[in-house]
Amino acid sequence: MAFSSRRSRSLHTIVFCIFFLTSLSFAEEASHDGDSPKFPGCDHPYNLVKVKNWVNGAGGETLTGITARFGALLPKEEKNGVRLTAVFSNPLNSCSPSSSMLSSSVAIAVRGDCDFTTKAKVAQSGGAAALLVINDNEELAEMGCEKDSSAQNISIPVVLIPKSGGESLNRSILDGQKVDLLFYAPVRPPVDLSVIFLWMMAVGTVVCASLWSEISGPEEAGERYNELSPKETSNVSSFIAEKDYLDIDVKSAVVFVITASAFLLLLYFFMSSWFVWLLIVLFCIGGIEGMHNCITTVILRICKNCRRKKLNLPLLGETSLLSLIVLFCCVAFAIFWATNRQASYSWAGQDILGICLMITVLQVARLPNIKVATVLLCCAFVYDIFWVFLSPIIFHQSVMIVVARGDNSGGETIPMLLRIPRFADPWGGYDMIGFGDILFPGLLVSFSFRYDKTNKKGIVNGYFIWLTVGYGVGLFLTYLGLYLMHGHGQPALLYLVPCTLGTCVLLARVRGELENLWNYSSEEASSRGSSGDA
Repeated sequence: MAFSSRRSRSLHTIVFCIFFLTSLSFAEEASHDGDSPKFPGCDHPYNLVKVKNWVNGAGGETLTGITARFGALLPKEEKNGVRLTAVFSNPLNSCSPSSSMLSSSVAIAVRGDCDFTTKAKVAQSGGAAALLVINDNEELAEMGCEKDSSAQNISIPVVLIPKSGGESLNRSILDGQKVDLLFYAPVRPPVDLSVIFLWMMAVGTVVCASLWSEISGPEEAGERYNELSPKETSNVSSFIAEKDYLDIDVKSAVVFVITASAFLLLLYFFMSSWFVWLLIVLFCIGGIEGMHNCITTVILRICKNCRRKKLNLPLLGETSLLSLIVLFCCVAFAIFWATNRQASYSWAGQDILGICLMITVLQVARLPNIKVATVLLCCAFVYDIFWVFLSPIIFHQSVMIVVARGDNSGGETIPMLLRIPRFADPWGGYDMIGFGDILFPGLLVSFSFRYDKTNKKGIVNGYFIWLTVGYGVGLFLTYLGLYLMHGHGQPALLYLVPCTLGTCVLLARVRGELENLWNYSSEEASSRGSSGDA
């Protein structure tokens, strides 16, 4: 089953542009300082809260809330929390003294009609041990306070939960059932094992993509083409010469980053569930092609006779039975992932599809020399820093982080990320890395392997091993920055470009090979190598 070279190259260019978009590593925050002003007694950070509830003694679903800027601090562990009975304030807005008996209970109030500190003072004066505010939407709003609000006199904890959580508690209480609540605010661990696995996946993908030519070498390709009909075999050499490689030049590198920026803005302004679904479909198409390529290559490397069985199908013509079976399996896998992408295990399918896709993209897109690599990676470097750190100056929020989180997408998230659950985190969530953080450094690492192989360089005096180490160190620095910035999204290329491109240029300068690498041409090097062998 073959596509024309030009058509396939165009498809890969579009896919690569789309999956380059997200160059970001981040983890969800369990605590943040917020944008509201601070005053004495009103200077707490906003912490996520677990709200455990029992209805007539039976445990219910744990709700998620957020603390206020003021009031008492909550315990970090459940065993230190106090289980209290929930009572609705009367009036429900808790803006005036309540006629309900609030003594030693959790007073429940709805948002609105007065500020949060007034609600807390009313609940506290009624003897309540805590105040639970039900928001009027599904967001966790920041509960700040005014400068002259006497917030320092509030000594009870104040927690806000989304509207849906409040409605479930409301139904239980109105039905005459006893509802007990317990608040605690667990701390997110600074380092999770998921970071180690994510690091291994990213480095492994780059190394595997670079070494993939050793799995599917030219001799392998030659044997495949020799199985064509005699008429087609006469054109084998020219067909191999027209293999689907997308050689990136300086102009296309600059245009590529500009196009990616435009598409990122398109996602930012018009993000919706249907737009994310379009990306999911494109991701599945690319993932299917990537899985098909990887699986068939490995199988044919082990069992060369597996390609001999062929079928003559309408429209498709003569097709390998193995290729057809693998294609059906890949399509089924992608459909299963897409229909179950909200399940707790969906991250594994997304990572498998993504890794196979990136391995294939790194076989198709190639850097010819360090000059193009410098232009491309420097543009990506500026792109990453601008859209993560500088875009809030213009758009009042980080465009890259908003797109990566899938804000305003109806609960959907874009699939151009490798993600792993935070296993030891009481809040769950995922550690993530964007495809761009693997693809761009991967292009340079793959080039270094081809250069070393063509010029018969060893491990130590080559470039591949040192750039691989540099990539691993750059990822480590990314996660260190993530830790120091308390989980705030980091532009990973800020660390990866100096650790890979910088390492390559520095080594080449020391060895006196910078000019050769700068103007390197793989075709000229191959022809020189062939002449030398002759």
